[in-house]
Amino acid sequence: MIKILVIPDTQVKADVPLDHFKWIAKCIREYKPSHIVHLGDHWDMPSLSSYSSRKELQNKTVLQDIRAGDEAMQVFWKSLKGMRYQPEFHLLHGNHEDRIRRYCEDNVVLDEFLSLDTLNTEGWTVHPFKEVFCIGGVHFTHYYYNAYTGRAYGGSAESILKNIGISGVMGHRQGKFVAARSTPTGDVHRMLIVGSGYLHQEVYLGPQAKESWRGVVMLNDVENGDYDMMELSYRYLCRKYEKVELNKFLKEKYGYGI
Repeated sequence: MIKILVIPDTQVKADVPLDHFKWIAKCIREYKPSHIVHLGDHWDMPSLSSYSSRKELQNKTVLQDIRAGDEAMQVFWKSLKGMRYQPEFHLLHGNHEDRIRRYCEDNVVLDEFLSLDTLNTEGWTVHPFKEVFCIGGVHFTHYYYNAYTGRAYGGSAESILKNIGISGVMGHRQGKFVAARSTPTGDVHRMLIVGSGYLHQEVYLGPQAKESWRGVVMLNDVENGDYDMMELSYRYLCRKYEKVELNKFLKEKYGYGI
């Protein structure tokens, strides 16, 4: 039986909460998925963002960004230490990790000094940015895009499902969006978009987006692209593992809620 735990974009940078990596590890121990798929943008790499202002880039370095993501990975793997069963671990590179590749292409002096190989991805099967791979008829990628423009598909989950014509899971977009359709042959195609796998506040989203769904998703009984979906929000996981409401946990430990 195929069970897939989907981890949305974690967007780790310096000085953000990492508690959810322990919660995700506990989910793996408890629910025992056969596969774990991280949808990418784990290393946020704000120092290489072309959208950041000079003020936003102050005191940010590439080394700091890489170490932040690596530290989160250490928290995750340490929380899984001693686990007896062996699922498959798949990690996608997202457009945030791809900032490293683009920057190195524009600055060839960094050859053999900085690359995607610098990231600590030990323990994961790594899939390049924009690659699509399949488990049980469900196709995973960081985002689906228009092959003629290279730009990520916009619109609803329903419209993206219509465009790609297969069961798909992607990250990249904040929140959670789902769609499904049945074909005349009895097959079911599903689209799942989940891009908020972090606990910190993203300033660029503004105050109206602070309630975007955040958590991980379990795909149970995966077969021929169909599955039963179980949502595991961070609100639920915090209550389950920390015995306290998420907002209270964050305010007491970090001084803010979501």
